[in-house]
Amino acid sequence: MRSVPIVDRVTDAFFALDTGFRFTYLNERAETLLERSREDLIGRVMWDEFPQTVETQFPDGFHRAMDEQVSVSFEIYHTHLETWFEARAYPSESGLSVFMRDVTERKAQETTLAQHAAVVEAVHDAVVTLDRNREIVTVNGATETILGADRTELVGEHVETLTELAGIDGESAVDIGRAITDVDVGNADRSQLEVAYVGPEGDARMAEFRFVPIEDNTATVAAVIRDITDRYEYDRVVTSLHEITRWLLESDDPEEICAIAVHAGSDLLDLPISGVWLLEEERGYLEPVAGTAGAHDEFGGLPRFNPGEGLVWDVFEAGEVQLFDDLGTIDNLYNPDTPLESEIIAPIGTHGILMTGSLDPYRFDETDIDLISTLVENTRAALDRADREQVLRDRTAELERQTDRLEAIADVLSSDLKDQLETVADALEAETTDEWEFPLAEDTVETTLDRAERLVDDIREFARNASAVGTRTRLDLEAAIEDAISDSQLETDAVVVDGSATLRADPDRFGHLIETAFDSATARAEGDVTIRIGLVGFDDGGSRGFFLLDDATEIPPTAHDRVLDPTADDETAIDGLGLALVRAIAKAHDWECSVTNGDNGGTRIEIRDVTTLERLRE
Repeated sequence: MRSVPIVDRVTDAFFALDTGFRFTYLNERAETLLERSREDLIGRVMWDEFPQTVETQFPDGFHRAMDEQVSVSFEIYHTHLETWFEARAYPSESGLSVFMRDVTERKAQETTLAQHAAVVEAVHDAVVTLDRNREIVTVNGATETILGADRTELVGEHVETLTELAGIDGESAVDIGRAITDVDVGNADRSQLEVAYVGPEGDARMAEFRFVPIEDNTATVAAVIRDITDRYEYDRVVTSLHEITRWLLESDDPEEICAIAVHAGSDLLDLPISGVWLLEEERGYLEPVAGTAGAHDEFGGLPRFNPGEGLVWDVFEAGEVQLFDDLGTIDNLYNPDTPLESEIIAPIGTHGILMTGSLDPYRFDETDIDLISTLVENTRAALDRADREQVLRDRTAELERQTDRLEAIADVLSSDLKDQLETVADALEAETTDEWEFPLAEDTVETTLDRAERLVDDIREFARNASAVGTRTRLDLEAAIEDAISDSQLETDAVVVDGSATLRADPDRFGHLIETAFDSATARAEGDVTIRIGLVGFDDGGSRGFFLLDDATEIPPTAHDRVLDPTADDETAIDGLGLALVRAIAKAHDWECSVTNGDNGGTRIEIRDVTTLERLRE
């Protein structure tokens, strides 16, 4: 049996060349690789049979091996076979022995590893690999950035070196060691924990450590370290903002709520130049109600924004948070000379706006917008609550006022009306002659009953809340006075009107005000009464209005306040509810009512703050 040469039993392709680069031997693997038989190639020159190899590394490598009598090796790609080979040539006096090994799989692994290494090197997270002895095998560039350590100082060192350089406390270092072990021995597919560490600048920071198993010749565990200081700080601030919500909701004062919001932004969000403006609904402008010390130092006070003035008003109307990175490029600035370079303007619902600015352009980012949006939303909720609480307080106060009115009515019914009816009862019991006749004169009875009837009317009017007024219309003062005279106890010539004017008021309520004032004067008169009506505020510089001056028995100065307040508990109000009703109707129109005495006696009733009162030219 023919023996098989040993070179035919190896898995590598092998061929031998003489000093002229002619084939002297090929094994079977080489025949397969070159796709030529031994008989075809023995004695032939390699470059002649395979001219394509001239453009490869073969000529340079083989000539060097032959000339310098040194072994050479190089890698070459066989395009036709799509295979990588490692060529090794060994020289001898008779020529070269060449081995060709298929390294395609190794090259693929190396390529994959190189790609992985490139990816690892490119990521922003620190990546450290460890062997089973917890010694550091590889470190990427981000590790140097995050931890401030030279990678050459870490490779080959125990992982404790890394934790010590990062200033990680002992307890956390133990947790890291336990997490590595759990992953390495297969107790966990992965492990993750957050650890405080000291940054390259000596500042306190937070990192997220993630440990995963890897299959490598030496490393068994990879640690991915991500700096999460910004995220951690964001979560802390958001949590703090929600805690501040409790403070906001504990207050029912809008200005206090805005002050809390501004200082929360300054302290938590590092927004030293901030302010809050609330809408003044009656006048329609944005009024500054709270600002940081930095804002006051920079501007010396916060401006008021009227409709259409500047970015603030535009954003308030739009209703969405807006960021202005570079105010130098923005038109329609309220103050073109502002020192601010960038700002965020955030509407607080329909209540107003919060504005924060910086002396640097591009100072704010999306995170700032998110946090400020959270702050203004919490502020809006607090202001909504404050509004509801105010409505509740107003309703409670109104119920208390209604209760006071009802108590006043009870007092009047139990005293004044009772006195009137007792007068009639006493008269009915008196007998002056055998032939009975009514002891009171007709006018006395009529006056007494009229007084009782008017008292009942006043009570009805007061009880149904005289503070409510309907639609206001333009009224002629003289015409309204004439209508009131016809409904009162006065004669037409008993009233003298000094000036003509118009005003806007609820016709029914205003007519009842004048009529009630007339009846009050009639009730205090012992005979005929004259009432003079004139205008005030046009010549004396005071608030506009009108007065009614009667010559009836004057109300003494000590009783001026009491006649306007039926709830006075020191004694029953003088003249029932008359002047109290006048005051209630005036107050419902947002007017002021007062009682004084005339220069020559009598009682003077003044109605002021009638802003719609206009004097007519005669």
